[in-house]
Amino acid sequence: MAEEHASSKFRLPWSMPAQRVARRESAQTPFEWRSTVRSRVLVCAVLFAAWTVGIEARLFYLQVIAHAELKARADKQQLMTVTSPFKRGAITDANGRLLAFSVDAFTVAADPLHVEDGPKTVRLVCEAIGCDVKKRLDLEKQIVQLAKAGREYIVFQREVSPDLADRVRALDLKGVGLYPESKRYYPNKSLAAHVLGYVGRDNVGLAGLEATYDLVIRGKEGRLLLQVDSRRKAMAVLEAVPATAGDSLELTLDQYLQRIAERELEAGVKEHNAASGTVVIMNPQTGAILALANYPTFNPNIYGAFSAEDRKNRVIQDVYEPGSTFKLVTASAALEERVYGVSDMIDCAPGYIKISGRPAIRDVHAYGALSFEDVIVKSSNVGAIKAGMRIGAERLSLYVNRFGFGQALSPDFRGQTAGLWRPKDLNESGLASVSMGYQIGVTPLQMAAAVSSVANGGTLYEPRLLGAIVRNGRREPVAPKALRRTVSAETAATLTGIMEAVVERGTATSAKIDGFTIAGKTGTAARIINGRYSNSEYHTSFVGFAPSRKPALTVIVVIDSPHGKVTAYGGTVAAPIFKRITEASLRHLGIGPTVNAPSPVMVTRAETGGQLPRPRPVGIAEVRERVIQPAQGGVMPDLLGLSSREAVVAVTGLGLVARTSGSGFVIEQSPEPGATLIPGEAALLKFARTAPKSRSTPSSQVVPPRGRPQ
Repeated sequence: MAEEHASSKFRLPWSMPAQRVARRESAQTPFEWRSTVRSRVLVCAVLFAAWTVGIEARLFYLQVIAHAELKARADKQQLMTVTSPFKRGAITDANGRLLAFSVDAFTVAADPLHVEDGPKTVRLVCEAIGCDVKKRLDLEKQIVQLAKAGREYIVFQREVSPDLADRVRALDLKGVGLYPESKRYYPNKSLAAHVLGYVGRDNVGLAGLEATYDLVIRGKEGRLLLQVDSRRKAMAVLEAVPATAGDSLELTLDQYLQRIAERELEAGVKEHNAASGTVVIMNPQTGAILALANYPTFNPNIYGAFSAEDRKNRVIQDVYEPGSTFKLVTASAALEERVYGVSDMIDCAPGYIKISGRPAIRDVHAYGALSFEDVIVKSSNVGAIKAGMRIGAERLSLYVNRFGFGQALSPDFRGQTAGLWRPKDLNESGLASVSMGYQIGVTPLQMAAAVSSVANGGTLYEPRLLGAIVRNGRREPVAPKALRRTVSAETAATLTGIMEAVVERGTATSAKIDGFTIAGKTGTAARIINGRYSNSEYHTSFVGFAPSRKPALTVIVVIDSPHGKVTAYGGTVAAPIFKRITEASLRHLGIGPTVNAPSPVMVTRAETGGQLPRPRPVGIAEVRERVIQPAQGGVMPDLLGLSSREAVVAVTGLGLVARTSGSGFVIEQSPEPGATLIPGEAALLKFARTAPKSRSTPSSQVVPPRGRPQ
């Protein structure tokens, strides 16, 4: 059977093993194709996933990681932020006269990356604003270098006036911009320069009151967010925040007194060929500083053109040994502690005193026995030392501290020194030195404040320059601040009498002023040069107040290293300067004489019946003490009988323009009392040395002029 099957033409499939195997192999072909497709699809899917992940990663990087950087680059291309400068508040004197204010100015700058032709742009801008050749060449080099370095800002000129800014704007140069800024301007140039200080280019105060009250004076900066085109031209304002002005300062200074002080100080320093000088004028009743002067001085408008020594405020930064002016502290302690009376005698013979461990201390002249008053009047070192020894170190230190030495007294001065005062060093030699004004360092401001406490009856006031802050149209006055009592009123009065004698018959006769009683004290102290007291370099000073029995002014003059025609003493150098300053100041303030005053003004009284008028004195004090009531309902007050000064002040205070004729007291006025006022109209005032008809003073009542002894 097997053979039959083998020989047959027809064979069953299973009888052909080779073909059967082939068919089985061919049956696997569809499965291999699917595998291939599947693998290829898988590869494509992986590649697509990788591409997707890459895109997502890139998007994540752009929108998250690099978002801030890209946004900043876009804003830089499309947006421009322009700051509008704040204006600092004005500074005025006590009478409202401007001492410092801000004016508009511009900074001319360029973006080197947007400037088409750097050298040409520089040349055109310099022609408009007036650059010199050297500066123009420097700017041409800089703009090319900055463009290559990718820098984007170069300043052509700061603080350009509006007129010059208009010239630059008219050029319409690509990449060149004008940025508004505020420039500080001091109209009186060097007047009160050390008080006001100065402002830097960033509009921040760097010295003086500009620095002390910088946060008060400066306002808030404004901001404009602009959308710009490719030429950096503004297309739209996206955001605008306006700038706000700062508060204004009203000082206690009087501009005219300041001029007087600076004028006479400069003349005195030049006359005596001195190195420098300082002056302080103070109101002893409140501590208000009316004038503060230094020489040499500077112009705060161009402060960079002056040296640091010129810009130094010596009134608060120079420490000097006061010499004999400090004997007032020794005298105050002796009188207050009842150690000496005015008439107690002190033996000053033989004209010197020996202290162990140091050379003998001598008087300028050999005195014998002197009363305690004459020790101060004649400025005896020997007498002062003996008084100091009797007072003792502990009690003398107490009074040194009471008078404010070794302390920074005023909040209005940044960088003020407290002086040099070491009470622990008061051994016998130290006590002797301090008693006559050595071995202690003071500032002129401290000495003026100490003597002012004697002038006002024994109260030490904080020296101050700030009188008021004007904020949002409201005036906020700064009240005087009493620090402490230095001596009793009785001691202050006694010491005033001694100081009057110093001027009348002592070392300060050159400080006398006709018609006034002056109280003061001279001081002469050798300077330390190379560790030793010099025989040729001195600090000469004088401090005093006037009128002595009703003080209106305390004035201190300190002259450093005078080398003039006269011997360097406080009485020969500083006292005459004090006289000129005080005399002019009293005249400016309208303070009448207190000694040998002119007779009262004689006026006539109207009589009836054809009788001749009978002369009688007018009560000047009564007229001056009259109080002007403010106009009610816009009507004119009655000004008859007022002095010319008071009448003009009253009229201008009502918003009227004063037109005057004559001198003396008001005898006629127009508009009449009770008339309706029109702001800005003229008020006619007629003055005469006769009493007004509508006012009469009883003949039995004669009031002496203000300032005369009662």
